[in-house]
This record gives sequence, C-alpha cells and structure tokens, in this order.
Amino acid sequence: MASLDRNNKILLDLVRQPGNNACADCGIPEPDWASYTLGIFVCLNCSGIHRNLPDISKVKSIRLDIWDDALVQFMRERGNSAAKAFYEKCVPAFFYRPQQSDCFVLKDQWIRAKYERREFTGENKCRQPSYCSDRFESTLWKKGKNKRQFLKRTFLLSRKDFTLRYFIKEDSKLPKAVISMKDLNAVFQPEKINHAHGLQISFANGKRTRNLFVYHEKGQVIVSLFNAIRATRLEYLQKKHPTLQDVDLIPEMMGCCLKEGYMEKTGPTQWEPFKKRWFTLCSKNRKLLYFKNPLDASELGAVFIGTETHNYAAAEIGGPSSRRGRWHCGVTLRTPDREFVFMCEQQQEQKEWLEAFRKVIAQPMTAEDYANEANMIRGK
Repeated sequence: MASLDRNNKILLDLVRQPGNNACADCGIPEPDWASYTLGIFVCLNCSGIHRNLPDISKVKSIRLDIWDDALVQFMRERGNSAAKAFYEKCVPAFFYRPQQSDCFVLKDQWIRAKYERREFTGENKCRQPSYCSDRFESTLWKKGKNKRQFLKRTFLLSRKDFTLRYFIKEDSKLPKAVISMKDLNAVFQPEKINHAHGLQISFANGKRTRNLFVYHEKGQVIVSLFNAIRATRLEYLQKKHPTLQDVDLIPEMMGCCLKEGYMEKTGPTQWEPFKKRWFTLCSKNRKLLYFKNPLDASELGAVFIGTETHNYAAAEIGGPSSRRGRWHCGVTLRTPDREFVFMCEQQQEQKEWLEAFRKVIAQPMTAEDYANEANMIRGK
C-alpha cells in the first residue's frame, strides 16, 4: 500500500509539470489518466479513444489504478513534451488540432493519425496522406431537398483551381455545382445532421449563403476531406495575400459558429406575430443568419453586426409581456436601420446570445467587413 501511495504521488507530481499539465491530445487542463505505453498524460475522454487502440496504447488512472515502479519510471522518462516532439513533428500548418469541445470524430482521427498511422513523425515521406494531395475525391451522403433524405454524391476538391465540385452521378461529366474557395467554410455538425460524421459546408451563392450537409460512414474519410478543404483554403489565401505569413492566414481559413439555436423573431414594426426561427451567428463574417429549419439550404434573411461606434448594440429585455411570443427571455439587437427583437426560451439562452452579440460588436471591423456591410445595404 505504501508503494501504491508513493507511485501515485509521483505521478501526481509529474502531471503538474509544464507540458504534462494539459491533455496530450485535446489540451484540457489537469489530465488524470495516462498511456503507459506511449508515456503521455491524457484526459478521461481521450483515454476512452486510446482504449480503442489496444495494440498502440494502454491507459490507467493516475489516481485510482496500481502502478508498478517500472511504469512510473517510464512515465518519468517520457511525458507529453517528448511525445509531441516525436508524434507531432511534421503536422501541416493547415491540419486541425482538436480542442476539448470538438466532436468525437475529430479527436478520434487526430489520435489515430498521431499514434496509429504516425502521419506526422516524418517516417513515411514517400506516402502522402490524401489531404495533402492536389486532388481529393470522395463519394459522400448529401442531404437532398426532402427533410431527411440523403443521397450519394461525388465530391471533387482541386487545389489547382481552388474549387470544390460535386456530381449527381459517378459518371457525370458536368458538375451540379462548382464552389469557389473564396468564401467556403466547413464545420462539423454531428448533432444538427444527426450523424457522428456530419459536416456542414457553407459558401456564398450570390447574395445569400448556401449550405450543404454531408457525411461519410468512415471517420477517416470525412476528417481527411475537412483537412483537405483547410489545405486548399490556406493555399488560396497564400496566393491572395502573398506578403502575409501562415500564422496570420490560419485564423482566416475557417469561421467558427459563435452561437446557434432557436429564437422567436418578429417583423420590422414589432407588431407582427413572433415566429420560431433557427439562428446562426458567425464572428468571421459578422452575420446573423436565420432559417426556418436548421437543415435549410439557404437563409430566410441576414443581419450584419457592426461595432458600437457605428450604432450597433445588444441589450436584454426584462420582464414578461403579453405582446411577446410564447417565450419571454428577450434580446434586442440595434442596427443603424432598425431594432430587432428576439425571444429565447430560457434565461441561459438569452445570456449566451447576448454574450455572442456583444463579442462580435466588440471586434474591430476590417476593410472586408465594411465592404460586406455596404453590399448588404445595397442588396436590401
């Protein structure tokens, strides 16, 4: 028992050291599990993924399990920093490194790419991963016009002309759509699409946004497509901004959804009936889009959100009112043209939307933001 206590205390001291004090795979602080074959400290969620790789990684709790002296010594000699130096030696700049809040398939494929396939060690220089090639082709399930109908479609991504094409039939010569990398965005949406590998691809289609909802049964394929899109976007941005460094371009590759969910919305006079709509707020393009349903291909409308100095503001509406809809937690969004009134079902949702709106309003506007605002005003 004394030896057990001593070894667990040594491990607890090791996990507090710089490098070891965050999960080796997702970065969450204070990991309390370890892979005693790889010599790394990981969180509970990532340890579950490691359990699926029994030939590569074996895990124990550093608090609850018994550790013999040899395993403790191995952990002393290795650690997260040494493992990263080897397993993450050659991670491409565009490759997405999952965080704690990311979906399972991203974390699962990141861990498999590192330890199972060893894609970033520099050992297999002759074998190039599919996401690094100039051309990526795959057959995906794409949502059709019917509510829940997904149809097989062939997707072709090209770095040569910075496009993503998709074809209705495998032998089709002409694509159904040719999508430019200029405004393309891709984000995993497993809950919305109702599939663990669900990916949402969005792009500008005239003055509106077009959404494609796709998935592949194999996690490796859909994550490879995601990273191939990121690689193509980065190369497009490098060509567009030749004087900028990758460190400046990488944040511009993809936009994350700051907040999504249902709210009730009324019309411009604020006497129209409230209608339930699905809202999406993106900090990258400063747009609040609203849809009738979460899986709609295009939005019903959009609101540009500028800065406070340009007369944009968000505020809470206090207290219930008979004038409002079924929901009574209100938010107002003021723009130079009008004041929007939204109603949330719960106070927590109200708080989150307020925080999201204020975060966008606090961001300085870029030259591209001013151009987008002007285009939206002209399009009304």
